[in-house]
Amino acid sequence: MKGGVVEGTGRVCEEFSAGYYGLCTVGGMFGAGTSHLATTPFDVLKVNMQVNPVKYHGISSGLSTLWKEQGPSALWRGWSGKFFGYGVQGGCKFGLYEYFKKLYSNVLVDHNKSVIFFASSASAQVFADVALCPFEAVKVRVQTQPNFAKGLLDGFPKLYASEGLSGFYRGLIPLWGRNIPFSMIMFSTFEHSVGFIYRNVTQRRKEDCSRAQQLGVTCLAGYAAGAIGTIISNPADNVVSSLYNKKADTVLQAVKNIGFVNLFTRSLPIRITLVGPVVTMQWFFYDTIKVLSGLPTSGGYSMDLEKAI
Repeated sequence: MKGGVVEGTGRVCEEFSAGYYGLCTVGGMFGAGTSHLATTPFDVLKVNMQVNPVKYHGISSGLSTLWKEQGPSALWRGWSGKFFGYGVQGGCKFGLYEYFKKLYSNVLVDHNKSVIFFASSASAQVFADVALCPFEAVKVRVQTQPNFAKGLLDGFPKLYASEGLSGFYRGLIPLWGRNIPFSMIMFSTFEHSVGFIYRNVTQRRKEDCSRAQQLGVTCLAGYAAGAIGTIISNPADNVVSSLYNKKADTVLQAVKNIGFVNLFTRSLPIRITLVGPVVTMQWFFYDTIKVLSGLPTSGGYSMDLEKAI
């Protein structure tokens, strides 16, 4: 290595080295933190639609109600929880996904590639949600209870004083229920979408495409992955909001209160509006950092692996 760059490659580190996983973690933190921060107003509306669907029953009317009753600053309530919480989660999710994908690829040699994508993303998400959960607990309360706290600095001690350590992890199991299936679908859809686009649309290998073309493929695959993952995870997302706002004490009670059909439909349009661009931005920022570091973009698989998929 010379001057921070691996000689003869133009890369700051070799793939699958400790430096590579560290770079992926940083890229995941930056991509997830900034993308979630940018969509904070929609997240505030989404949570309020889930907690009070009668009052906040539409996207435009809901934003208008929040603006009129609580002022424009209400739309950015909980921004610190979004930025730092999902930044930490994103770092764990992307960094550990790369690690587990390499690990399981070596162990599960004869298995279908989708199995590796599912196992890698699920394993990474377990750790990512443990890191996210305390931030999410404070964020949801800040967004739906105007008098609770202003942000993380006063929210963390206030929540700990009132509910103890368990208050931070009240929603961990439903959070896993929401995010693990979402992550499994999202990463697998992304990987297969990238492969599909290179094989059937560009009809060229990734290495033969320009950086701009590679990042374009990343964005298309990222949006598809986000939209499909949102539909799968919507029921658990409604349960998480209900538990954190004490609309229910247990998952079963939350499901009963919300209703089976509403689990799948409540806040779904706003979540698709929110999550699709968020996931696209995450993958774009993540792969941009990879490209700037001399590494290939994410997803896809070599042509000799197609028969195994």
